[in-house]
Amino acid sequence: MKKQSRRKFAPEFKAKVALGALKNQITLAEVGAKHQLSPVVISKWKRELLENMSSVCDKGSKRQENNSGDMEQLY
Repeated sequence: MKKQSRRKFAPEFKAKVALGALKNQITLAEVGAKHQLSPVVISKWKRELLENMSSVCDKGSKRQENNSGDMEQLY
């Protein structure tokens, strides 16, 4: 008997599904049926997205700070 392995999903796919769930246009069960996922998994991805959303914005400000330092070094 072959052991079934866990499916692995790319971060881009997880973000796409979580964003779809955040829109609240369709239920978690409908999103799950569309992507063949459990609503529990989708709600977990949605919670992780909400918790880590601020870090996305922080990375952008760090890039700007690094760019200004590079510009000063070039001059």
